[in-house]
Amino acid sequence: MSEAVLCHQLVKRYDAGKKSVEAVRGLDLQVSRGECFGLLGPNGAGKTTTVEILEGLLRPTSGRVEVLGLQWGAGHDHELRQRLGVTLQETRLREKLSVLETLQLFRSFYHDGIEPEEALGLVSLDEKADTWVLKLSGGQRQRLAVACALVGRPELLFLDEPTTGLDPQARRQLWEVIAGLREQGKTILITTHYMDEAERLCDRVAIVDHGRVIAQGPPKELILQMGGEHVVEFSLESDSQDPAPDPDATIFLNLADVRSVARESESYLLTVSEPHRSIPSLLELLTRQKWKLRSLTTRHVNLEDVFVNLTGRHLRDG
Repeated sequence: MSEAVLCHQLVKRYDAGKKSVEAVRGLDLQVSRGECFGLLGPNGAGKTTTVEILEGLLRPTSGRVEVLGLQWGAGHDHELRQRLGVTLQETRLREKLSVLETLQLFRSFYHDGIEPEEALGLVSLDEKADTWVLKLSGGQRQRLAVACALVGRPELLFLDEPTTGLDPQARRQLWEVIAGLREQGKTILITTHYMDEAERLCDRVAIVDHGRVIAQGPPKELILQMGGEHVVEFSLESDSQDPAPDPDATIFLNLADVRSVARESESYLLTVSEPHRSIPSLLELLTRQKWKLRSLTTRHVNLEDVFVNLTGRHLRDG
């Protein structure tokens, strides 16, 4: 079997008095064995609810869910737990156990697995083996949580928002751990609202919004569907005596090589393939209209742009 995860028309509804809230609304998902798959979306999109259903922590309201070819509640729960590794959004560990003692405890939960010392090596915590959990930094605790998920030699690893709250250095250290697991052929399902994280780590992603998958595929393919490879972002000058012009964004669609235009606060974003053609065309228009340029930058299109294009808002807007 090539699929590690299958979801069909997954629904999770919470009843709250006379009202009900649908956290997941008919979600379809397929994760192949051996790939790193990302569930992307803002807070409240339904990512964690979906993952908790896949982990067996929640029961779906309706829909079909298969994990490693088995279904929760069908007599296979113990077997599934032995084959999964799970890192939750927040993992609370015994603070007065050492790092090694913590892994020895988690190893005892599994029939088969790897030695705790090997798990330490996988997350580069060898030198912290005798350190109390209490003494670890936030990034080190996250790496320990991943080691706890790995010690049972899982066939499928769930990482729910693994780098939220970490400083940039700790995030990159954990990225290296995940990238190493990916190179070993581990099947990984990661949830995140960091688009750069998904682009760097994932073979395929599903963008989730309001409980539904609104786009799915390899990051590069989703980006190419934007119709351009670069974004030209610019703003126009203003002062008290000469207020900035406020042209409708559609006027820039007629510029050379512009595929789409978006407006963000005081800035305009042009999606283009060849900036060396679109920028001169833009400058010519500004000169003709006597509009003064305040700032101009260029960058590559990323998954954040895909999300904005699909939803009209940023991930942080929630």
